[in-house]
Amino acid sequence: MLSANAIVKLHDQRTRTWHAKKSASREGVLRGNPKAPAETPDRPAELATLVVCQHRANFDLWHIEDEARAPGASDAELADVKRRIDTTNQMRNDLSEALDRMLMAWLEERGLPNPTAPLNSESPGLMIDRLSILALKIYHTREETMRTDAPDGHAERNRERLRILEEQRADLAACLDALWLETLAGTRRFKLYRQLKMYNDPALNPAIYRQTADK
Repeated sequence: MLSANAIVKLHDQRTRTWHAKKSASREGVLRGNPKAPAETPDRPAELATLVVCQHRANFDLWHIEDEARAPGASDAELADVKRRIDTTNQMRNDLSEALDRMLMAWLEERGLPNPTAPLNSESPGLMIDRLSILALKIYHTREETMRTDAPDGHAERNRERLRILEEQRADLAACLDALWLETLAGTRRFKLYRQLKMYNDPALNPAIYRQTADK
């Protein structure tokens, strides 16, 4: 059901494909706010679909944030970018939660996780989100190692950064696999941790509801 190696390969493959296309448009599967495809999923393709959706949210967020750093961006452009960052970050977090809901539903059908097992501090969905971000960092750092217009020492510094990032990703992937195997064995468990973002909810963000009340 869950393989960190397969997730890492999927992240890398999609990262290369999306950059090659150089397209800002979202794939059809990403329109709207995707939910887990089933309450009791037993088809790995469904997990892969959510992994891709979640990674695309991080991919888009990375490049939207780059727009905010562009020299000469106007105040109006920056305000638009900020709203797009908020929306995309909300999607990113919603999809991380959807991954955990899918895995929890699959486990519950099998009488897992063991409620008496030690609790892991991080859920698989949050770990997959971190793997997604590492895939983007690795891609862009590798790009920096190949720049022909960079100053002396730039490539060497980024080769060292790349080595560190790849080690961190390998460690995290191993931890994800270990968590899943221990959960299946009943010796560890995880919970769905809700992000409960407030800034996109008009009823919870005073910057929105106070302005609305004043009108």
